[in-house]
Amino acid sequence: MSDTTTFIRQGGEREGAFFSSRSPVLACNGMAATSHPLASQIALDVLKAGGSAVDAAIAANAALGLMEPTGSGIGGDLFALVWDPRTRRLVGLNASGAAPLALSYDHLRTLVGEDRQIPLCGALPVTVPGAVDGWYMLHERFGRLPMGEVLAPAIRYARAGVPLPQVIATAWSANAQRFEAAAPQIAELDNFRRTYLIAAKPPTEGMVFSNPDLADTLEQVATGGRAVFYTGEIARRIDAYMGRIGGFLRLADLERHTGLWVEPIGTTYRGYAVYELPPNTQGIAALIMLNLLEGFDLPNLGHNSADYLHLQVEAKKLAYADRARYIADPKVTTPVTGLLDKAYAATRRKHIDPERAQDRLAAGYPSAADTVYLTTADRDGLIVSLIQSNYVGMGSGLVPDGLGFMLQDRGAQFSLRPDAANVYAPGKRPFHTIIPAFVLKEGEPFLSFGVMGGDMQPQGHVQILCNLIDFGMDVQQAGDAARYYHTNDNDPDGTTMVDGGRLNLEGGIAPPVRAELARRGHRVQMAAPGLYGGYQAIQWDRLNRVFRGASEMRKDGQVCGY
Repeated sequence: MSDTTTFIRQGGEREGAFFSSRSPVLACNGMAATSHPLASQIALDVLKAGGSAVDAAIAANAALGLMEPTGSGIGGDLFALVWDPRTRRLVGLNASGAAPLALSYDHLRTLVGEDRQIPLCGALPVTVPGAVDGWYMLHERFGRLPMGEVLAPAIRYARAGVPLPQVIATAWSANAQRFEAAAPQIAELDNFRRTYLIAAKPPTEGMVFSNPDLADTLEQVATGGRAVFYTGEIARRIDAYMGRIGGFLRLADLERHTGLWVEPIGTTYRGYAVYELPPNTQGIAALIMLNLLEGFDLPNLGHNSADYLHLQVEAKKLAYADRARYIADPKVTTPVTGLLDKAYAATRRKHIDPERAQDRLAAGYPSAADTVYLTTADRDGLIVSLIQSNYVGMGSGLVPDGLGFMLQDRGAQFSLRPDAANVYAPGKRPFHTIIPAFVLKEGEPFLSFGVMGGDMQPQGHVQILCNLIDFGMDVQQAGDAARYYHTNDNDPDGTTMVDGGRLNLEGGIAPPVRAELARRGHRVQMAAPGLYGGYQAIQWDRLNRVFRGASEMRKDGQVCGY
């Protein structure tokens, strides 16, 4: 087998669990964990220069838009959870954008035609990019350094160039192939080719990539603030570009955009308080899963045993049925309290057959989406859990003239079913897959973490927490352990599960376990590497007053501290 877990088991030996790739990183004064080593080092440099964890997070996110455009960029959206040590409160930010006002539901249905699905490429899935607005909202409330200093490292790297690491280079090539295959529906690819190809080909591992257009754009953002992006020169260039190619996102959409400070939602799991962001994110699905699983003695079943994985997947199916029915724009009423009620979980738990996988599951009746994830912490105890994405891969394929970034394709997550909560409408925010997470223990920070990767994210969150809480793994082992990924489930875009979906298992899960899950009716297979999520975490050890960090072995990333 070629999966990462098997490779580690066949390689060298070290202390700790046999599958563990390394020890957690420990530091006292500050820490950063991102999916690119240079972005982590930028964040650490910002912390050492006196910047806050928010300054470090913004600096890393800006760098990732250059270094890992396969999962991020200022053409996308952003969500964050921030632990504020001054108020001892967790605050949430929803910096996601809405669908363009100029594209009606009826016109969209006509353009989509018989496919009945919004495409991933071209102008139709483009929504307002919320990331830059999110940066400035975070910075105004928690920043210390001037934005010019915060963005300076990304600007320098954009001009000088940065070498491509292994995993990102592979994803870059896959995105280029996807765009070329979809060229007829994208309207124009010349800007993508000029910006993201070298000598007409995707850059490969070790090649140095630069993006001077993005450097210019970030300089404008640093000096002109959010206004230059949403009402000024950058906004006007986006508007002109979309007008030129026949797109629908216009200046009026950018001008009316604003992010939202939101109250995190949470549940308890075996004495830990787990928090996610409310809809339009799918964070509530992870909380529903935890409520369902709390009724079972998971440690007694054994980690990644057939019984354990079967319960995980069946709980996931129930949570995703509710996810598909209820999650939409914050203006759409979602029965959050009812969905998170422990009594509701007890009722839904009865639908889990311990011996048989369910092929179909409907939503319950409670009472009234490639990504980058990063986390940073500073010496004052400010901790940031931040996730940012262009949705699938690099986004829509559309790169506005001379700006050096791609517009997101998040609008493809809308449903075209008229009765769906997540049905498309102009000016409406779509369902969102990207979810940062945060855990408190007895009112103190315990864990800031995320698991990037579309619909993998809630099930990834739950696996990490069970590894830590139920099986006593350290913060790095919890991410290194072999994972499952269940897909082809009920989805907010209108897709309905009819055959139980597909259960992907990493090679570290034993063959007898795979066989037993297949016997119970699961359609077992092995997904390609890269589909099992990308984990980063910072854990606070309050006894020793130390940060413990972990970074995903399945990515190129790094955790570092000082």
